[in-house]
Amino acid sequence: MSFPAIMVILVVITGIIWLIDSLFWAPQRVKEQKEPLAVEYARSFFPIILVVLVIRSFIAEPFRIPSGSMLPTLHIGDFILVNKFAYGIRLPVINNKILETGEPERGDVVVFRYPKNPNVDYIKRVIGLPGDKIGYFNKTVYINGEMVAQEAKRKELELISLVPARNELRYEDLAGAGHDILVDPDRRLIEGETVVPEGEYFVMGDNRDNSNDSRFWGTVPEANLVGKAFFIWMSWDWNSGGIVWQRLGNSIN
Repeated sequence: MSFPAIMVILVVITGIIWLIDSLFWAPQRVKEQKEPLAVEYARSFFPIILVVLVIRSFIAEPFRIPSGSMLPTLHIGDFILVNKFAYGIRLPVINNKILETGEPERGDVVVFRYPKNPNVDYIKRVIGLPGDKIGYFNKTVYINGEMVAQEAKRKELELISLVPARNELRYEDLAGAGHDILVDPDRRLIEGETVVPEGEYFVMGDNRDNSNDSRFWGTVPEANLVGKAFFIWMSWDWNSGGIVWQRLGNSIN
């Protein structure tokens, strides 16, 4: 059972207990009589659980980065916040959209439910919008026949310690939404072209040769979007067992 489902069930149970007590049990209790333990817990935890559910479902949700598919933008051990209302307000658990607030833009870093297994959350960058013709050849993205410009960059010391020496750092200008990517010149992955269906998005990891993305399993339906990643609130280096202070508070571009 998913965490949102558990939260909804707890809100319903504690809310009903608190409501029944307020309407029926409390008026009949003697003044000195102690309220039942279940009622005490329900009254104490209902507001807390409700606030957490509202914030997590409609405002922002925390995620932890488990893999290096988004290097150099996101590192393993980064804890991020995802804007839950960027692409529409959705009901928890059933995920039905109840209010339109916006759509993904090219270059957005998005969290979504993996189309092959909706119980798993993925994070990638939006490359293709509905109707776009996306090509990928020789480590280069093509959008509607236009090559996306790249520029070689020098790797900083922190990145050198995280990736193989053969990996190259490049700056990619994705229609004005510039960001860094990693490529492995010696590794050959799937290449080709595809047209993004209406209502779906083509996504790729910034670590281009170490990312399971739309090149392999297809596009992401709009209904699978969870939100836009925008902030790193904590980063933990699992190898050295310490906080990576310089990454705290960084925005995600």
